[in-house]
Amino acid sequence: MTAEQARIDLVTTPLEQRGPTALRIMVGGQLRKLREARKITPQAAGEHIRGSHAKISRLELGRTGYKIRDVNDLLSLYGVTDPTQRESFLRLVAMANEQGWWHGYSDLLPSWFENYLGLEGDAKSIRTYEGQLVPGLLQTDAYARAVVSLAHGEREVDRRVELRRRRQQILDLHDGPTLWAVLDESVLHRPVGGREVLREQLIYLEQMSHRTNVTIQVLPYRAGGHAAVGGSFTILRFNEQEIPDVVYLEQMASALYLDRPDDLELYREVMDRLSIQADPPGQSQELLRAAAADLA
Repeated sequence: MTAEQARIDLVTTPLEQRGPTALRIMVGGQLRKLREARKITPQAAGEHIRGSHAKISRLELGRTGYKIRDVNDLLSLYGVTDPTQRESFLRLVAMANEQGWWHGYSDLLPSWFENYLGLEGDAKSIRTYEGQLVPGLLQTDAYARAVVSLAHGEREVDRRVELRRRRQQILDLHDGPTLWAVLDESVLHRPVGGREVLREQLIYLEQMSHRTNVTIQVLPYRAGGHAAVGGSFTILRFNEQEIPDVVYLEQMASALYLDRPDDLELYREVMDRLSIQADPPGQSQELLRAAAADLA
């Protein structure tokens, strides 16, 4: 491939509909394709921008912001000479460098969770299994306050609950994601915040389960053992082919983001099995109503 032939596969849907996290991943994917097309090693690319192969890896994975100088130098190295192509790509880079809405809460957030918020907001579908607590996207303020207090005491409780409420707004968007949550029955009986807080939370879950973009299933005790013995997890899927599915596993002080095909296949299979074992949505609504009535 000659320098004049190198071209960027520019996206065709409106960039304004994407958040910065998705855009960073798209920029990184384009840079990787250009580098591989020219048969340039990560080491050579890193040296060209006064960095290392590790820096190239972070850039291509969308794990960091982009310096315009670095991108310009890489485009030249990769043979992208068309001014229109370069200008369009640098516009994409500038948008990818913008701060997400959660930046205002950055003093409360570990960096690994900021990345998740960006991915969650850009997802077209969210499938999650929860074995202990109600998922954050479905928590009432009172329940969220109780959860936050367990983890952080009384430090910045109001802002942390406000942050959770901001996250939930994606479910109100007309083009927002679908949410499919499978909850272990123990979630319905663990009195986080007390009986009244849990009762109100269960009523809210039952109400949310009637929305067209929300599916809630309960995995009952009578189902016996199940495939998710390792704990809770979330699978995110995106509209863009440039962005692979991601499995998110949250730990006490960090998180794992899995996107290797083998990992994705395993977790999709586990989620499918859980969905089959769990009660259908209608029966799950009955379980939610019954559990709430028991707390009255």
